[in-house]
Amino acid sequence: MRVALAQIVSTADPVANLALVAEQTAVAAGQGAELVIFPEATMRCFGGPLRGVAEPLDGPWAGRLRAIADRHQVTVVAGMFTPGSEGRVTNTLVAYGPQVDAHYDKIHLFDAFGFAESDTVQPGQAPVLIDVGGVRVGLTTCYDVRFPGLFTALADAGAELICVCASWGAGPGKVEQWNLLARARALDSTTFVAACGQADPETVGDHRTGTAPTGVGHSMVIAPDGAVLAELGAAPGLLVIDIDPARVAEVRRMLPVLANRRY
Repeated sequence: MRVALAQIVSTADPVANLALVAEQTAVAAGQGAELVIFPEATMRCFGGPLRGVAEPLDGPWAGRLRAIADRHQVTVVAGMFTPGSEGRVTNTLVAYGPQVDAHYDKIHLFDAFGFAESDTVQPGQAPVLIDVGGVRVGLTTCYDVRFPGLFTALADAGAELICVCASWGAGPGKVEQWNLLARARALDSTTFVAACGQADPETVGDHRTGTAPTGVGHSMVIAPDGAVLAELGAAPGLLVIDIDPARVAEVRRMLPVLANRRY
């Protein structure tokens, strides 16, 4: 299975961001990718009002994303914002492609490091898996990566690959935490982990202030044994890599942590 991680810098303009999705999906499809993964907040970057850009799943932004996936006959996963309740939005991953039409609402909200996502975002309730060419793929978002139970639950439900779509907050030690957590979740679940984050805006001359998480880059694909198979730097880029789902069963025979669990 060929997977592409599109590490972008999304802006406050949903239309411009959609054009970037179209461009990167075309490149990835041209390289034979079956699954193209974009970061959290692809629709609009954090750091400004979200309620005004939130759209329903049958709205124009999601509709254009469906059309992009259909045009290239690939499955596209990307982060957007949908209307929630009580004046909040939902931080949603949408997945569209051949026989795929699904969405995941972020369960664990980023109330940490001086940022309170729950002030404006309503949490999701349930894990979600999709099927891409016979491979079971779990969907998670950013802060979810700090919670092993979600990843083992997805593995129990059949996941062989888990996407982590993120807009990771910058700060001392944060890149190292991103790397450590993504590798740990691969080991916890003995699945492949495709961790796709927003690129660091500073690398494109976009100097942002405030506490909003805007990205550090370092998107990576991790094997079920915790090995980093490929990793980008801080700048925008497209990572395309082949993974072998049969490796999941091989690692689980050698390292049966799911079967050996007591709690």
